[in-house]
Amino acid sequence: MGTKAPPIANNIYILAQKKMYEVLVKSPFFVGLKSEDLEVIFKQISFTVRSFNKGQTVAQRDEEVKFLCILVEGVVKGEMVDFSGKILKVEEIQAPQPLAHAVIFSDANKFPVDVVALTDCRILFIPKADVLRLLQSNVIILNNFLRAVSNRAHFLTTKLWLLSFKTIKEKVAHYLLTLGKSETRTTIILPKSHQELAEFFGVTRPSLARVFSEMQEEGIIYVNRREITILNRSQLLKMIK
Repeated sequence: MGTKAPPIANNIYILAQKKMYEVLVKSPFFVGLKSEDLEVIFKQISFTVRSFNKGQTVAQRDEEVKFLCILVEGVVKGEMVDFSGKILKVEEIQAPQPLAHAVIFSDANKFPVDVVALTDCRILFIPKADVLRLLQSNVIILNNFLRAVSNRAHFLTTKLWLLSFKTIKEKVAHYLLTLGKSETRTTIILPKSHQELAEFFGVTRPSLARVFSEMQEEGIIYVNRREITILNRSQLLKMIK
């Protein structure tokens, strides 16, 4: 009597797990590890993977962060709703990036924004206690976590600095000067699309496009899609003084 083949459902589960590990090795927390390493590590901790449909709320603002959440598949957005009901999109997050990792161990460990699925997505949830175990037992994961939190702090500091400028022109001038730090560097390739840049500044894309157009007409910059040539650096400096 021959050996029974594993159930189809079990085979699908194993394949899904292997695919997840292949994605997670590209996550900021697991850089430097192999999928085989993660397979061993994840056998020693508790975790769940949940699926969310497009448009579904993943987490609400002020909800307690009890898990380390990492996108395994799909895209989510962080958004805030003001008292008038206006929705401000803060940022988009794509797999395999984490969610709210910078606050998981803070005293105020709450989601700072609403998190909504922009596409169908799958998210990995690791309980806080198991995250601590990972950080204590694996120096690579510990270093990666510290780096990810530090990078997040830098991102938020930069965002806060940009918000201190009152006009869109001031924001653009500071951003371009930051990218082109060298006085001899006149051509810059924007790391973000114009839509992503508008969201980063907290303005509409048409408003940003209008500012780029005005600055080009004034002979300050030349715009060719993502390629920006600084024609008058001194004028950019005047805008932020």
